[in-house]
Amino acid sequence: MQKQDIVALATLARIELSETEITAFSMELPAILEYVGAVQSMVAETEAVNPDLGPRYNVFRTDVVSVTPEAHTADILGQMPEARDRYMVVKKILNVGD
Repeated sequence: MQKQDIVALATLARIELSETEITAFSMELPAILEYVGAVQSMVAETEAVNPDLGPRYNVFRTDVVSVTPEAHTADILGQMPEARDRYMVVKKILNVGD
């Protein structure tokens, strides 16, 4: 792989590479691409053997409310060290706008 190819890939990936990294990638990327090609060919062979595994259908169910709203709110608020209305009271850590 040529240096300008590595630089173009780095630009597309929005990363900066040093000259050392560019040199290293120029030696490593061909092996990586060869491996990816081998994996793709294995996937293609598997798909050819099992092109269809059976009928497809929607397995999602409709949304159903399983508990009534506010059913556990009192229990949860009871577990908090300090609560006000429906909120947990915590120590202020940001001084925004003060």
